[in-house]
Amino acid sequence: MTPRTVLNRSLLALAGLVLLGGGLLILFAGLDVYRRHALVPPVGWPLTTPHDVLLGAADRARWSSQGWWWWPAVIAALALVAVLALWWLLAQLRQRHPGALPVGGTPPQEGVELRDRALSDAIAAEGGALPGVEHAAVHITGRAAHPRTHITLALTPHSAPGAVLDTLCEGPLRTARRSTGSPNSPHMHTEVRLRVAHHKPHRAQ
Repeated sequence: MTPRTVLNRSLLALAGLVLLGGGLLILFAGLDVYRRHALVPPVGWPLTTPHDVLLGAADRARWSSQGWWWWPAVIAALALVAVLALWWLLAQLRQRHPGALPVGGTPPQEGVELRDRALSDAIAAEGGALPGVEHAAVHITGRAAHPRTHITLALTPHSAPGAVLDTLCEGPLRTARRSTGSPNSPHMHTEVRLRVAHHKPHRAQ
């Protein structure tokens, strides 16, 4: 799993938890759950009855008395959050997928295309079968003319990373380059991440 994927999943999980908590808070208040079931919410808990508001007049007056800087600071913080959210969204949209890749050959096979998902699945299957590799994950991004291949290999505890990387380059990657163009083509950039697969400790008898 790449750092970009970890960041995206973490942000989505955080946003989901915030939305879920806010939705449950509003739902409980709208259905008057606390009064109907004789529940006592914590002191200062917002939205406990259907007529409550998130920020009452007393709270607005109390925060306004903090000084002239308070509301501009709140507005600036909210604007910063909105800008960061927009930047994150645009970053996701910029992550292009090549879609269909031209099939190489001599002469090139006109009208014949290879889907990027099929190529990534083929590289993952061949890479996962290499000696010393327990699992392989492949993701192809970029444009059709300049695809970028991201490979993550989970190695067995006793494998040699250098040997595995050489075998990967001479095997699955050479086959992929041959399928999409010249075997020595510089247009297929590849990034490989190596990690050791988790394994259970051995028990001595």
